[in-house]
Amino acid sequence: MFDLLTLVILAFAAGLIDAAVGGGGLVQVPGLFATLPQHTPATLFGTNKFSSVFGTSVAAWRYARKIDIAWRLVIPAALTAFAFSFVGAMAVSQIPKEWMRPLVLALLLFMLAYTLYKKDFGALHRPAHIGRRELLVALAIGGAIGFYDGLFGPGTGSFLIFLFIRFFGFDFLRASSAAKIVNIATNLAALAFFIPSGNVLYHFAIPMAAANIAGATLGARIAMKGGASLVRQLFIGLVTALIAKLAYDTVSPWL
Repeated sequence: MFDLLTLVILAFAAGLIDAAVGGGGLVQVPGLFATLPQHTPATLFGTNKFSSVFGTSVAAWRYARKIDIAWRLVIPAALTAFAFSFVGAMAVSQIPKEWMRPLVLALLLFMLAYTLYKKDFGALHRPAHIGRRELLVALAIGGAIGFYDGLFGPGTGSFLIFLFIRFFGFDFLRASSAAKIVNIATNLAALAFFIPSGNVLYHFAIPMAAANIAGATLGARIAMKGGASLVRQLFIGLVTALIAKLAYDTVSPWL
């Protein structure tokens, strides 16, 4: 019961953070590994995906009720993200994670510097005209980020938000809402593997899913009330936390 209570609290916090700007896995995944160390990584990742997909779906639904989502861009990105996330998961054993961390760390540092340097980045919603070029870019973003999420994962939501702002002129709030749709697709692709292989602890995952939904509901409400400026601040904080974690993971083997 103590383990369950701990994970439910963590799931609520993860849902709240993830609904606003992504990155709920930073809270929920380490919590699962610390609380249930006797289980395999695949089982813990499957339990995480099962619980988080519900919170992400509720957050996306709440955003869609209040915010005009560019479905013509988001749906193609989500479809390619689903397909390539599955491909990325299949390639996990072929590419060592030690090779990925320095590259992802460099990309996150660039994103943080770019966001801090351009004060108006994501402040205004100036959506691009949706033509063939934009649709191709959306397909490429979905494919690349989907493959990355299946292969490695950390920072997926942050990368999506940054790319939606950079290429399509979204503000932070609309970029975050669009990222939720793509995240649902990558989570479902992962669950297409984890559920049939029996890698979900349902007695933990179902209560965690309920807590994740509650946190996501509150997080989406806070984000929509605070607007793009609040989401921008949360984005900077999340990317900074990701940089610190990946930097530690990169250098820790030599400490």
